[in-house]
Amino acid sequence: MGMTMTQKIIAEHAGLDSVRAGQLVEADLDIVMGNDITTAVALKEFKKTGAKGVFDKEKVVIVLDHFTPNKDIKAAEQCKACRGFAMDMDVKHFYDVGEVGIEHALLPEKGIVSAGQIIIGADSHTCTYGALGAFSTGVGSTDMAIGMATGKAWFKVPSAIKFILTGKPAKWVSGKDVILHIIGLIGVDGALYKSMEFVGNGIQYLSMDDRFSMANMAIEAGAKNGIFPADDKAVEYCREHGAKEPVIYEADEDAVYDEVITIDLSELKPTVAFPHLPENTKPIDEAEKEAVAIDQVVIGSCTNGRISDMEVAAGILRGRHVHKNVRTIIIPATQEIYLECVKRGYVEDFIKAGAVFSVPTCGPCLGGYMGILASGERCVSTTNRNFVGRMGAKDSEVYLASPAVAAASAIAGRIAGPESI
Repeated sequence: MGMTMTQKIIAEHAGLDSVRAGQLVEADLDIVMGNDITTAVALKEFKKTGAKGVFDKEKVVIVLDHFTPNKDIKAAEQCKACRGFAMDMDVKHFYDVGEVGIEHALLPEKGIVSAGQIIIGADSHTCTYGALGAFSTGVGSTDMAIGMATGKAWFKVPSAIKFILTGKPAKWVSGKDVILHIIGLIGVDGALYKSMEFVGNGIQYLSMDDRFSMANMAIEAGAKNGIFPADDKAVEYCREHGAKEPVIYEADEDAVYDEVITIDLSELKPTVAFPHLPENTKPIDEAEKEAVAIDQVVIGSCTNGRISDMEVAAGILRGRHVHKNVRTIIIPATQEIYLECVKRGYVEDFIKAGAVFSVPTCGPCLGGYMGILASGERCVSTTNRNFVGRMGAKDSEVYLASPAVAAASAIAGRIAGPESI
């Protein structure tokens, strides 16, 4: 019986010739990652192991990105604990204020992750790195602690759904729109503990940023991970960013899939997920008919804070001004992206348009800070979740969209596509 891409990576790291869906295996880890919130919890569990050091100083990554610069005393104490641990353990990949970025944009940018690896992270959107052809998945803080101590983790081998992508997407259709369409199609539990494997000739039209966005939101369909083949574009990205030489795994021709779904990208439209689940999707023409007035727009996050996202937003906002009733917050995902926005003049475009430009942070995505919603407020956001109370008050509403739709909505004062402004 053949294996999927994910199953091949797991088999190799478990030292086995083959694995099958449902099998329990212990596998070697290439990277163990945590942030300021989850690492602080993991430290207590790490101490219980009795380990005197981490398994590999080059393979543990700690990124202080959620509540930094510190929003309050509790956040400061969490970061202090993480900082002390990183120093004591001589962790090579420790990122603090000044060097920090949103973890799932930072690790690929720094060349820490590469094709063919197994990466676990104490953050549910660790599945982002599947865009490079890696098996990456989110875990709890206890698993992170054990991973830091031993360099190993137990996995139940996932079955898979194959998504065959064909056709070329239209101008304003991005990876965010593709993944929102897919989640709308299969539901938030449609890929529960499965691998979402994206293949097909349509992939050639998806940038790496598109792929990162799609793999990032695999968890929103309940998936264990999302993964793309490591094609020339992915290999070039890894090499350009100084990552370890990519190891390429391809699914066997006789690999077994629970389901095969074909999607013609040329038929898709910009897509919006209405409250309160990512599966509650509507194409932009239907969404516009709702005439939903908004109070805030957030452009950024680990899903859509990359330079191509900033470029799209700047192009739409340039020479225009956001609606007087809309607070518009733009957050580049890393310091490098921040600097590139300055060099390209995007920051001037944003500020002249009446938007706020922030240092890298996850803050508003999880209702932490830098964009909390008050009772009854509505926000169009390029983040990944729109659960009840996700960004603030329980009766606030979050509408998930691409940077193009978010920027257009900021100008219109209501949900709108870029062709409507």
